[in-house]
Amino acid sequence: YGFINTCLKSLVVEKYGEETWEKLRLQAGVQDSFLTFEVYKDEITMQLIDKACKILGVPADMVLREFGEYFFEFCKRSGYDHMLRTLGGNLYEFIENLDALHSYLSLSYQASFDFVCDVFPQEMNAPSFRVEKNEDGSMHLHYYSDRRGLCHIVPGIIGAAALDFFNIEISMEIVNQTEEEERTGKKEHIVFHVTQNPVFSYKERNKFSSSPQYLADSEKQIENQLNKEALEKAKNAIRDRGSSVCPVKKSHWKTIRGIITLGKGKLLRGFDPVYPKTLWIDTKTFCNGLPFHMVFDKELRVKQAGVSIQKIVPGLQTMGISLDQYFSIVHPEVPFTISSIQKFINSQFVFQTRREMMPETWKQRPMLELRGQMIWMESLQCMLYLCSPLLRTLHELEERQMHIADIAPHDVTRDLILLNQQRLAEMELSNQLERKKEELRILSNHLEEEKKKTEALLYAMLPQHVANQLKEGKRVEAGEFKDCTILFSDVVTFTNICAQCEPIQIVLMLNSMYLRFDRLTTVHDVYKVETIGDAYMVVGGVPVPVPTHAERVANFALGMIIAAKGVQNPVSGNPIQIRVGIHTGPVLAGVVGEKMPRYCLFGDTVNIASRMESHGVPSKIHLSSSAYQCLKYKNFEITERGEIEVKGKGKMHTYFLVRNKTATENEIMGRP
Repeated sequence: YGFINTCLKSLVVEKYGEETWEKLRLQAGVQDSFLTFEVYKDEITMQLIDKACKILGVPADMVLREFGEYFFEFCKRSGYDHMLRTLGGNLYEFIENLDALHSYLSLSYQASFDFVCDVFPQEMNAPSFRVEKNEDGSMHLHYYSDRRGLCHIVPGIIGAAALDFFNIEISMEIVNQTEEEERTGKKEHIVFHVTQNPVFSYKERNKFSSSPQYLADSEKQIENQLNKEALEKAKNAIRDRGSSVCPVKKSHWKTIRGIITLGKGKLLRGFDPVYPKTLWIDTKTFCNGLPFHMVFDKELRVKQAGVSIQKIVPGLQTMGISLDQYFSIVHPEVPFTISSIQKFINSQFVFQTRREMMPETWKQRPMLELRGQMIWMESLQCMLYLCSPLLRTLHELEERQMHIADIAPHDVTRDLILLNQQRLAEMELSNQLERKKEELRILSNHLEEEKKKTEALLYAMLPQHVANQLKEGKRVEAGEFKDCTILFSDVVTFTNICAQCEPIQIVLMLNSMYLRFDRLTTVHDVYKVETIGDAYMVVGGVPVPVPTHAERVANFALGMIIAAKGVQNPVSGNPIQIRVGIHTGPVLAGVVGEKMPRYCLFGDTVNIASRMESHGVPSKIHLSSSAYQCLKYKNFEITERGEIEVKGKGKMHTYFLVRNKTATENEIMGRP
């Protein structure tokens, strides 16, 4: 389910950052988010773990253990804290009831999946746990899973739970690893050896270390208050009852402390149940009161069955028939033998009726599943299966043509079915909200991408700070720039070329040229003002003033001459020629118009720069005297043209820019 993958994403983002997760998911080829109740392929999780190991450079066992520790905390944050805390009073009971928790969650997740998708639900393929106590206080934890290679998650989860819930540190090492042939195929079976060590808080350690006589004095005080005979009797009762709840060897003082009510000093006498000499319930009442129960012997022969299960499976009315003829074991996935059942006696067992053995009226319905516990009766050498129908919703009850009345009044299954119906409606609403949230997230990402495209287009038309002011609805005031450098260029004999070519050829030629020039504006950080026909205008030092405006425009002009050689004249087939003119001086800049607003430059500097271009020479860069003054000491080779007559300006002393003495052609063109 998506819950697992969401947890893995949360771990990576929280500990390694969003960038690491993005890199991880792209390499694994998976989506960015997962829905809690959505079923995903195991390969997705495996891929994420495999790529995490490679990206982080951490062994798989360490990644899985860290994931196990984080998964425990993630479950607590996701609302399962109280559920986990109430599984058991100690670590042994906690582990022993993990399968029961998985069984409960499978009801919720499977029912929700069925409710939402209205298809045959996919079972939650959860691992299975079996725990054994050892005489030295340690435990052997048996872990069964269809997913190979994930066993190192277990020490992370169990270790985190032991420390959080029971204040003990544990060490877990693998002592055996096999693959068992089960009913569904190969199942990984890992045996962990678990040892426990209590963890004392700082205050407790300080208290005991500073008062070494504390325990001894307390022992004497309590022992003086106790009646010796009563103490011995209580100790014997505890010893007779067998192993304690927490399988750890106890000192004399710990034994005393365990049988005394703290603060009252009264002896807690060991509880001894009282059994009647005869069983005060007749067979008929027992079978009616427990309508879903079965008793079978070592050969799986049925000795007794409740009335409701007899009604559904009439074959059980024939005492002595073999139980495995009518039922198969769904969980745990073990062979249907008495020895396998005894091995997993602490697990919840789920039986399913066999279709071929059911009455004709049942064969078209979904098969009935029973869930309950196994109790071995040593005196009778028989197994008692106390169970209830495994039903999640009223719909499932109706599908099997059963009624609430078929379930015993004391059986909480009646309440669970009704409560689950309401809960499923809430889960469906939650699932819809989760899906809508995911849709909104995707739409938001698309909107953000489109916004970036729009902004990129807007910033190509207007300076960024000007565009931002316009977006905010502010008025953009015109600004004066006392020193900037303006460049104009045009194509030589452009009018003749237009007269001899198709319009599309002109468009292709100009587009090829302008793409090269546009790239150079980025290389030399100059601002492209506009293009009109074959004319191209840029400025340096506007809209952001910079002291190197003349050098930037000069290098850009040199790049233009080189770039133009790569553009073909559609008439002659030769490279086109351009004229370039540059002038330095003050300008006024501002936004003109509301529809298709443009950032325009005004002032005599613009006119002179245009005259430098129109009075220029093909494939030459024509400089005014003010532009020359800015460049003459900047490592540029410049030749003098002399005085020329400029339309509207009279005689002007001008120059030609030849090259940059220190920059290579690749540097001018921005090539690596």
